[in-house]
Amino acid sequence: MPTTVFTIANQKGGVGKTTTAVNLAAALAEKKIPTLLIDLDPQANATSALGVEKQAGRSLYGPLHGEGSALDMLTPTSYEHLTLIPSEEDLAAAEVEIAQSENYLGKLRAVLQPVRDSNRYRAIIIDCPPALGMLSMNSLAAADFLLIALQCEYMALEGLGQILRNVERLKSAGINPVLEVGGIVMTMFDIRTNLSREVVEEVKKHLPEKIFQTVIPRTVRLSEAPSFGKTIFEYDPLSPGASAYKGLSRELIERFALKDK
Repeated sequence: MPTTVFTIANQKGGVGKTTTAVNLAAALAEKKIPTLLIDLDPQANATSALGVEKQAGRSLYGPLHGEGSALDMLTPTSYEHLTLIPSEEDLAAAEVEIAQSENYLGKLRAVLQPVRDSNRYRAIIIDCPPALGMLSMNSLAAADFLLIALQCEYMALEGLGQILRNVERLKSAGINPVLEVGGIVMTMFDIRTNLSREVVEEVKKHLPEKIFQTVIPRTVRLSEAPSFGKTIFEYDPLSPGASAYKGLSRELIERFALKDK
């Protein structure tokens, strides 16, 4: 089966983007779907959330500059079916350096082609920096589908329009004509507030076919897990957060036919 590349992007920080990338990748791996998580954020939060030490020379910084291959950066995790390409601080410099090179929006797509061609993975998930800079735009140019992590608050709706416009620009410019919004993940849902419900309803009204039915709750356990270098399934497998990400993974598998029938 072909490899499907998902990028999880949002120009706003603190919306549960990395939490979603890490736990969704782990949930797919638990279902024995060969998955690669790429940490493209120089802060390396996804790397540390999986309990992997940051190491100089293990990120995509080198391959993005024509030094080495993405295949050399594949790093095992505690999950049998989950591989990681870690991040490191050097990636921060890539934001500026890539912009000065030719075909600057196609760099990541070219770097990931050998990984796609290897057919090792059914799903590749890219975790982006919390800004629509050069690395995030490269991830959009390299992806088949954009997954948007959207916090359940009104300010988040303004950011949604900006992301959707960027997708259309990349498509109309011919940079990635196949890119589609794969789905919207509503995060940090607070069952005690009307606001959370209202924001979910608003997104459902405008993008009913894109929103996932599973909403990710705002929980302390989801916030705590990364500081222990664990996914929510390792940290508190019976928590509402673990249950939510399992549900989201089931929706993703069904929506994109990630599993053999």
